[in-house]
Amino acid sequence: MRADVLVDAAFLLGDLGSRRSDRRSVGPCIHHSARLRPWIIFWRQACERFDGMFCGMLSLTPYANWCRQHAGHHANWNNLDKRYSGLDIYFTCMTVKEYRALTAWKRLVYRVSRHPLIAHVLIPPLVFLVLYRVPFDTPKSWSGESRAVYLTDVALGVLIVTLGLLVGFRAVLLVQAPVLFVTSIIVVWLFAVQHRFDTALWARQSEWHFSQAALEGASYLRLPRLLQWFTGNIGFHNVHHFAPRIPNYRLQHCYVANAEFQQSPPQTFSSAFRSIRLALWDEDTKRLVAFRDIRSHSAPNL
Repeated sequence: MRADVLVDAAFLLGDLGSRRSDRRSVGPCIHHSARLRPWIIFWRQACERFDGMFCGMLSLTPYANWCRQHAGHHANWNNLDKRYSGLDIYFTCMTVKEYRALTAWKRLVYRVSRHPLIAHVLIPPLVFLVLYRVPFDTPKSWSGESRAVYLTDVALGVLIVTLGLLVGFRAVLLVQAPVLFVTSIIVVWLFAVQHRFDTALWARQSEWHFSQAALEGASYLRLPRLLQWFTGNIGFHNVHHFAPRIPNYRLQHCYVANAEFQQSPPQTFSSAFRSIRLALWDEDTKRLVAFRDIRSHSAPNL
């Protein structure tokens, strides 16, 4: 596959992924940010669910399970007392004190899993291809969401077999594998860096406030206009977290119209790439830091 075609396909699939969360057309699949008239509310919600499942299937994502997990992310992001399990390495982190209390082996595992090449190149494809095939991080009480994971797998199996019989399984593999590999890396990076910058706010439950976490715990990532469109305005992530029901095509307008959203400096591509090394929260300085930032303070333990 030509490189330019591969990148174009990856961004188109990434656009479907962003539409799954907050769509620019019929209405958002998860946050329901369009106004629903009473006489069509049932039909609209049914269409949104179908569209979400369709986009989820194309991006190998179990829609119902992802919806509930994403709702938990909105409710608890950057809350040190409500961090996700260790499997979710993109929206959680250890404190410096917790890291120093680990055994040498556990520190090594934590550092390796947070290395940029591992966390942002190797793991993203595995998340979509392997982990999303089972309810790996789903509570047992979420029976409907767990069942939806396996139903998604069945639907994907039918789709792949059908395409394989029509055009050949080798052709399906040669087209889909590189597109999904590149797309997963782009999408995971775009979501992860929005919460991972040195001044991002993390707080204990007693000090955590929804609005403050949105304004100071999520960022504005400045993207070129074309990428901004392809990603459904995902760069205005602080606005999205502050009011999830705002449609993505209105996020920029809200950002420009409200000075509160502009208090923190925007992230650029260069600062976002540098921020992927930030893996620990320093409760003393109230900043995210990289491993090298604490090495001089505890060299024998690192």
